[in-house]
Amino acid sequence: MNDDVAAGPAPRSGLLGHPRGLITLSTTEMWERFSYYGMRALLVLFMVESLEEGGLGYSDQTATAIYGLYTAAVYMLCLPGGWIADRLIGAQRAVWFGGIIIMSGHFVLAIPSVPAFFLGLILVSLGTGLLKPNISAIVGEFYPAGDPRRDGGFTIFYMGINIGAALGPLVCGWLAQENWHYGFAVAGVGMLFGLIQFRLTQSQLGDAGVAPPAKRPDDAAYQRKAWAGIVAFLVVLAALLVAGLAGTLTLDAVALAQSSTYAIVALAFVYFGYVLLFGQLTRDERGRVIVIIVLFFAAAMFWSGFEQAGSSLNLFAERYTIREFGGFEIPASWFQSLNPVFIILLAPFYSMLWVGLARRHLDPSTPLKFAVGLIILGFGFAVMIGAASLVAEGQQVFPTWLFFTYLLHTMGELALSPVGLSSVTKLAPRRFVGQMMGVWFLAASLGNILAGLLAGEFRADAVDEMPSLYIQIVLTTVGSGVLLALVAKPLKRLAGGAD
Repeated sequence: MNDDVAAGPAPRSGLLGHPRGLITLSTTEMWERFSYYGMRALLVLFMVESLEEGGLGYSDQTATAIYGLYTAAVYMLCLPGGWIADRLIGAQRAVWFGGIIIMSGHFVLAIPSVPAFFLGLILVSLGTGLLKPNISAIVGEFYPAGDPRRDGGFTIFYMGINIGAALGPLVCGWLAQENWHYGFAVAGVGMLFGLIQFRLTQSQLGDAGVAPPAKRPDDAAYQRKAWAGIVAFLVVLAALLVAGLAGTLTLDAVALAQSSTYAIVALAFVYFGYVLLFGQLTRDERGRVIVIIVLFFAAAMFWSGFEQAGSSLNLFAERYTIREFGGFEIPASWFQSLNPVFIILLAPFYSMLWVGLARRHLDPSTPLKFAVGLIILGFGFAVMIGAASLVAEGQQVFPTWLFFTYLLHTMGELALSPVGLSSVTKLAPRRFVGQMMGVWFLAASLGNILAGLLAGEFRADAVDEMPSLYIQIVLTTVGSGVLLALVAKPLKRLAGGAD
C-alpha cells in the first residue's frame, strides 16, 4: 500500500458517486468563500475611497500594496495552519476554529475605525490560514491511490465553493453602496452560516482529518513547546499592531510588500530544502517533491497575474468602464462575480474532459495542464491591451472587455488550480500532506503579493502606460507556460505513477 494516501476507499453513496462528506466540505467552503470574496471585492475600493465618502483615502500604490500583503498573508498562514493540523489538533478542528476566527474578523471589520480595519484583516488572515489548507486536505483523504474520481472530486469541490464566491461580491457589494461596513458585516454572517452547517453535518466526514497524522501521543513536552510558540507569535503580532497604530512603528506598505516577497521566496527554499535533505524521503518521494517545487513557482506566476482581479482590474471597472445602463449603475464590485460564475458553468465540462481523456489514455500531465493555464491567462491579458489602448486615448470602455478577460482567466484557472490541489495530495509524502497543502497556498501567497505590487504600477495618473504593462504581462505568462510545456515530460517521469 502506498503511504502517501488514505488507507481505504471512500464510500460511493454521495454526490455523483463521491463521498457524502464532499457535500459538507463544499458547503462549508462555499460560505467561507462568500465571506472572503465578498469582502475582497470591497477592499481596494474602500481603501482608495475618500474620507468624505467613508473610505480611508489611501493612494492606489498604498491600497494595492496593503491588498497584496493581506491576500499574501491569507495564504502564507496556510503553512503553519497545515502544521498545526498535522501535529496538534487535526484537520477537522482546524477547520472549525479557523471559521470562528474568520467570522470574528469580518465582524470587527464592520466597526468603522482604522484600528478595527487592520485588526479585522489580521483575524481573517489567521482564520483562513487554519481553515483553507486543511479543508482541502480532508477532501484528499477521501480518495485512495489511483482513484479516478480524485480530479473530478476536486473539480466538484472547486465548483461548489464558487457559488459562495459568486454570491459574496453581489450581496456585499450591494450593501456597501449604502455603507461600506454593512458589506463587511454581511461577510461575517455568511461565515456564521458556514460554521452552523459544518457542525450539523460533520458526522459525514467520518474519521477523515480527525487525528493529527504526525502527532506522537507520548511527546507531551513537544506539544507544550509548540503551543508556547504559537502564543508567543500571537503576542508579537499583537504588539506590532499596537505599535503601528500608535505611530511608534512606521511602516511603508510598498516597501514592506517588496521585503515580504524576498522573505516568502526564502521561506519556500528553506522549507523545500529541509524536506529534501532531512525529511527521510525515498527516491520516489524525492522526485515527487521536486515536481511540487516546479509547480509551486508556476502557480506563483499564475496568481501574480490572476489576482489583478481584486486590485487593478477592480479599479479599471470602477474608473474606466461604462457601468450605467437604463438608469441603473452596476457596482464595480459585481464584476468580481464573473470569475466564479464562469467556474460554475465551466467546471463540469473540465471534469468530464479530464475523465474522458483519461479513458483514452490522453490525459495531460499536471505540468502540462499548468502550462496551458498560464498560456490562457496570458491570452486574457491580451484582451486588456485593446481596452487599455482605448482608455489611453481618453475613452470609457464597455464591460465586454472585462467579460472576456475574466472568461479567459477562468479557463486558465480551471486548467491549473483544482488540478494543483489534487496534485499536491497525490505527490506529497503522507506525513507531510498538511504542510504541503500549506506550501501550495504559500505559492498563492507569493503570487498575491507580487500582484499587489504589479497593480500599483497601473496608476490613475499614468493611463498611457497601461497598454505596455499589459504587453509585459502577456509576454511573461505565455513565455512561462511555453517553457513549462517543454519540460513537462521530464517532470512526469519524476512524478512516476502519482501524476
